[in-house]
Amino acid sequence: MRRQTATSGTAPAGSGRSLRRDPLSLPVRFDAHDPRADGYTRQIELHRERVVLRRAVRGMQMAINVRVSDFIGVALRGNDEAQTLVLVHRDPSLSVPLLVSTDGDELAEAWAIWSELFALPQLDEGAREPTARRRRANAIRARRPKFLMRRRTAMTRELSVHHGEREIIARN
Repeated sequence: MRRQTATSGTAPAGSGRSLRRDPLSLPVRFDAHDPRADGYTRQIELHRERVVLRRAVRGMQMAINVRVSDFIGVALRGNDEAQTLVLVHRDPSLSVPLLVSTDGDELAEAWAIWSELFALPQLDEGAREPTARRRRANAIRARRPKFLMRRRTAMTRELSVHHGEREIIARN
């Protein structure tokens, strides 16, 4: 099995090369930009079943092991100049960049390959609009206060008369 080295995926400063990962040569290890980490970089190991993120924050080394099935999907992000193919996680700090390119055909092909390889959906984040804020329909108004929930309800008493006798009937 061929492994890609840490320098194979990172473009050095001033280089015209773009960020590329070969989906057919996993596992792969590379460095990515991380604004919260020391030195603004984190090391990523990408396998077919899992992703390991290693970084140091304020001198404390950490490794985060995430299953590929925990990711939401593979998304295409960016603007007209350059677009990025990203393995998207619910926590944005765990998302992993896979490819940066300006070639639309290359991005579409890589998007389909990565999506099929990880068995994750292709997410179209460009068409997504923010959802409207959900309002509660005054659900609390009809509820009994919490301190009254511990008390028993009062018994209602009813007075009924039968053939000259009085009878007290208790109802709950």
